[in-house]
Amino acid sequence: MTIEESFVKIEETIEKLEQDDVSLEEAFAAYSDGMKLLKECNDQIDKVEKKVLKLAADGQLTELE
Repeated sequence: MTIEESFVKIEETIEKLEQDDVSLEEAFAAYSDGMKLLKECNDQIDKVEKKVLKLAADGQLTELE
């Protein structure tokens, strides 16, 4: 799942939690799923940050340390 798709799922989860007729069990399950999605997004963002490349003076791409 892409980060964008995860953000859509998180928005859907928030909307579900904001409903007046959601039961406690459903709210807890939705909250738990949302937290898992947030962790996955954070992990994906961390991976991207670690792969950030910089352009060296000689024109070669090297990993940013």
